[in-house]
Amino acid sequence: MKKSVLVFVGAALAALLAATPAMAQKKTLAVVVKGLDNPFFTVLGDGCALWNKENPTSEYTCLYTGPASSADEAGEVQIVEDLINKGVAGIAISPSNAPAMATMLKAKAPKMPIMTIDADLGAADKALRKTYLGTNNYDMGVLMAKHLKGLNAKGGTVCMQLGNVAADNINQRAAGFRDTIAGKKGIDRLKGEGGWTEIAGCPLFTNDQIDLANQQMSDVFTKNPKLNAFILVGGWAQFGPSAYAQVTDQVKPKLASKELIIIAGDTLPPQLDALKNGRSHAQIGQRPFEMGHRAPAVLIDLIGGKKVADPLFTGLDECVPTNLDKCPAK
Repeated sequence: MKKSVLVFVGAALAALLAATPAMAQKKTLAVVVKGLDNPFFTVLGDGCALWNKENPTSEYTCLYTGPASSADEAGEVQIVEDLINKGVAGIAISPSNAPAMATMLKAKAPKMPIMTIDADLGAADKALRKTYLGTNNYDMGVLMAKHLKGLNAKGGTVCMQLGNVAADNINQRAAGFRDTIAGKKGIDRLKGEGGWTEIAGCPLFTNDQIDLANQQMSDVFTKNPKLNAFILVGGWAQFGPSAYAQVTDQVKPKLASKELIIIAGDTLPPQLDALKNGRSHAQIGQRPFEMGHRAPAVLIDLIGGKKVADPLFTGLDECVPTNLDKCPAK
């Protein structure tokens, strides 16, 4: 990372930590996400903010932060390193690049409790954090596969859209999807297993960029007119509802006839609108608000030496056109 960027990140973090005299007197519980440009994390941050509102007399304050762009993996690592150097009370991290975050944590050996939220570290590095709070991401992929098989029992061609290459949560979802379609574990790529084959050029990696996600979808639909399924392992394209509407206009008749199936992760309001309007067939929802709201309490328990379960799963919601009225929009 360039020196000028490091200075900016450090200055911004210092400003956040000293935003008000009251906040400065409190101990900081930091919640660090992959990027502030992702609406999913905005909802997670709302949970952190509500915790502060509900606990005005607490000696702790919840600080929601992260790099401006979800594509800035190095920036997220630097923010966490700065928080460790400043001696905050505890940190909950959603690592964008799990190996890079683990490397930094090994080097710093932080004294405060570290937990992961939304996304975990790799299996070999889990000892670097106390617990994980968030989605069972493997099971999320399993549910996506089950809905696809229920909508198309014959199989066909499929493209998966992923996020960052080194994001453990996204890779777990992909594994759950492939294993369930194939009927056996350890499938790196579908080549006819369960009747499904991944097309050339897929999976796609969005780097958590909304515009790129929509462009990728459009390109795939244009180049593969006989595609049978598109799986958004995360909700990136749908986070740009206008662009997503334009992209799915290309294939609206196929979506209506179920010749093409779209299944996506997350259930933010624009995504449920897409489901309602026939622009997807199922949404597998996480619970980001709960993650942000629970994280401070978990960190306080860890600081106090209490035994905390690992992992702490927040559950999943299966949203389809027939249960939209009961499906939580977050």
